[in-house]
Amino acid sequence: MPRSNRPRRNASGPRPGSGGGKWAEPVPELDLERARAGIARRESAPDGDWMVRTMTAKKAEKQYICPGCSTAILPGIAHLVVWSDNHLFGQAAGLAERRHWHTNCWNTRTYRYR
Repeated sequence: MPRSNRPRRNASGPRPGSGGGKWAEPVPELDLERARAGIARRESAPDGDWMVRTMTAKKAEKQYICPGCSTAILPGIAHLVVWSDNHLFGQAAGLAERRHWHTNCWNTRTYRYR
């Protein structure tokens, strides 16, 4: 008779002392808002390549001045964090010069040619 490679377990449940296994613990729910907000996306435009990250209303804790309309972005208002992807002094310098924009101001900005 051939050998069976299946483990021999009692059909009534997990083995005593095993703690129920990895499936016994409840799985935490995935926060989709948090998952979407943490990822920066690349946008190409006539004024350069930009990295754009969404800042949710929950995470917006400080006040910023929008460079598009020169008004305040108050705490608790969703907005965008934007930085240059092809900065002259490298990616770290572009990240250090990031700016907070209203979403509408960023989407309707005019491209400035020099």
